[in-house]
Amino acid sequence: MSFFTDLALQYIDGEWRPGSGSWDIIDFNPYDGEKLASIAVATADEVDLAYRAADRAQRAWAETNPYARRAVFERALRIIEDREQEITEAIIAELGGTHLKAAFELHLAKEFLREAVHLALRPEGRILPSPVDGKENRVYRVPVGVVGVISPFNFPFLLSLKSVAPALALGNAVVLKPHQNTPICGGSLVAKVFEDAGLPAGLLNVVITDIAEIGDALIAHPIPKAISFTGSDKVGRHVATVCAANFKHAILELGGNSALIVLDDADIDYAVDAAVFSRYVHQGQVCMAANRILVDRSVEKEFTEKFVAKVRTLKVGDPADPTTHIGPLINASQAEAVSSLVDQTVEAGATALLHGGADGNLVSPSVLSGLSADAPILSQEIFGPVALIVPFEGEEEAVRIANDTPYGLSGAVHTGDVERGVRLAKRIDTGMIHINDGTVHDEPIVPFGGEKQSGLGRLNGDSMIDSFTRQKWISVQHGRSRFPF
Repeated sequence: MSFFTDLALQYIDGEWRPGSGSWDIIDFNPYDGEKLASIAVATADEVDLAYRAADRAQRAWAETNPYARRAVFERALRIIEDREQEITEAIIAELGGTHLKAAFELHLAKEFLREAVHLALRPEGRILPSPVDGKENRVYRVPVGVVGVISPFNFPFLLSLKSVAPALALGNAVVLKPHQNTPICGGSLVAKVFEDAGLPAGLLNVVITDIAEIGDALIAHPIPKAISFTGSDKVGRHVATVCAANFKHAILELGGNSALIVLDDADIDYAVDAAVFSRYVHQGQVCMAANRILVDRSVEKEFTEKFVAKVRTLKVGDPADPTTHIGPLINASQAEAVSSLVDQTVEAGATALLHGGADGNLVSPSVLSGLSADAPILSQEIFGPVALIVPFEGEEEAVRIANDTPYGLSGAVHTGDVERGVRLAKRIDTGMIHINDGTVHDEPIVPFGGEKQSGLGRLNGDSMIDSFTRQKWISVQHGRSRFPF
């Protein structure tokens, strides 16, 4: 596809150029195995070139009138709207997203760009009093400088833009490394949008590479002052360690093991709809997905029957078919891992109400129940179409089970009494939780992030200002200070 081959390059200092590494990243369509593009990897030297270009460009950008910066994002938004069909097709081809998933990702991407338009004007300074006569304390918000962004494969266009756009809007420059499974949607496409929107050269650089080639060069480099990483908790732990050793600010959006809790007074039909979407959207490859569905025993039978019946209606197949609900997992190793996990859990005694098989990268939905309290699958993130139904007796047990995980990203509570739901939600150790809704949500102005091993820091809205600017104190002595010597 010419769309992919045209963008199969590194983007450094405003120039499209091949990587100088000795091997290629091959970009495959996960549904049919079609080779979309071949990209020579960037080396550590090219990472250095990208950061140095960003550093040179950032100073003038930070001094640019924020109204002028804002205009770039307005143009970028129009470009995405004009090319929506082309981007939709790219999401379907590169990551196996369905039409529904592509529409969901593009809708959010546009919303976050709209927020970036306003974000350019939002940083405010303060004047604080001083105990010293004649002194004025000014507190400025200034860009951190250069930001490194590492994005994942599941929502690559959105989750690259989600950090790139605010960082740029606030006066920073960016070096972006997309996931090697989605180098175009997560990297080159983002660069092309901003290039066409008139972003000055050097402010956004994209390096398509792999840790096997560059090691820690992207996160340990001396120029970036902040690293925004979205991905697994295992890699996130390493990123945090390297950032701490190099005195960098780390913003980490990591994995989850969210619980959707169905109380005894819930609207069961509605809860089923929310649970099916929360578990199976984008094949379950979503950090906020409802890994565990906790159901009060008094409604367990009714909920389970209706849940399984609805899951049976989900169509598995070609993501390019608008009627498909579940497309392929991102690669063969992920499909094999999910299938093996289901098989091992059933062999250990769980009941498979549905036992989905694998056909290439397509994995059909599984629904498991009868799990022992210490079943390993209950404590880990499942990046695939597998639902776990766990009964509980009363709110205390629901809270205990929901919190029995090293993660704390999202969640949901279904109940006929909203305030009852809020009281229970406050007791769940999670960064985000939703009453009478699904677990998969993101909005531009709310603080997005997790607790425990689900991450550090928050994104969205004012949290972007905390992440991508720093406070600087400048005092002015209008009179004369008295010194003791």
